[in-house]
Amino acid sequence: MRQQTLIALAVAVVLGLVAVFLANSYLSRGDQQNEAQTSTSKIAVAAVPLDYGIDLSPDKVKFVDYPSASVPAGSFSTYEQLVPAGKRRVVLRPMTMNEPILATKLAGEGLGPSIAYLLPDGMRAAAVRVNDVSGVAGFIQPNDSVDVLVTRTIPGADNRQVTDILIQNAKVIAIDQNAQTADGKPVVARTATLEVVPTDAQKLALGQQVGTLSLVLRKPGQEQDSAVRTVSLNDLRYSYYGTAPATPANVSQARPRMTVAVQRRPARPARVATAPSRTTKNVEVVRGTQGSNYEVGGYGS
Repeated sequence: MRQQTLIALAVAVVLGLVAVFLANSYLSRGDQQNEAQTSTSKIAVAAVPLDYGIDLSPDKVKFVDYPSASVPAGSFSTYEQLVPAGKRRVVLRPMTMNEPILATKLAGEGLGPSIAYLLPDGMRAAAVRVNDVSGVAGFIQPNDSVDVLVTRTIPGADNRQVTDILIQNAKVIAIDQNAQTADGKPVVARTATLEVVPTDAQKLALGQQVGTLSLVLRKPGQEQDSAVRTVSLNDLRYSYYGTAPATPANVSQARPRMTVAVQRRPARPARVATAPSRTTKNVEVVRGTQGSNYEVGGYGS
């Protein structure tokens, strides 16, 4: 009986020691995690709102504590690292107050503002001539999305004019020399710089030589592209009625066929021509005291 009691006591002691060890391990791991979460690092943030083309200076930058485990890539921990001595650093993307300043939002060391830094990999910047009509009355601003239309004359006997959709959903990165969003007021510009792939840049260059380019403003967030269709002068004639233009290929389909029953009248019997009756008249001619009768007249009445 006494031996069983000692065995049970020994087992209880061992289990207690194991429980204490596990509890200490759990608590230690929690303390390490808390220390890691509470540890911070200094990073540079915007002290004031920063717009495109602004040069960084000490009064526009401040350093705040940021969780070490969440420090964003491309951040700066010192002002000397952000703006090397004797070199300028220009803002390329607008930043709000207390927003981390990252290398991707700045121009290279000592370089001025350039829209080339705003282009994603593999994209090109192509300029398009616009006016108050083709530029949507000046309401197009940087960061808008547009479609590009080309209107040209088809060479031939009739010199037919057509309009095609050349490019869809192209991003506007600059209007004239302004690459930042305007205040919403329409400004008539002469050029619009679009972000396009190399093939679309070639299309824009060729389209400006063979016809007239126009921009169509798209609704933000609308990614659905419409079906490309050529519009000609025939569409202007029939657009009021909402029907397709009449062409030899679709006239038979556009117009329903109608079957008309024609009733033929019975043939009238041919009339037999009868010879006209001969009628005569007698005329008496008196010469002196002697009279003579003469027959006059002919066919008919």
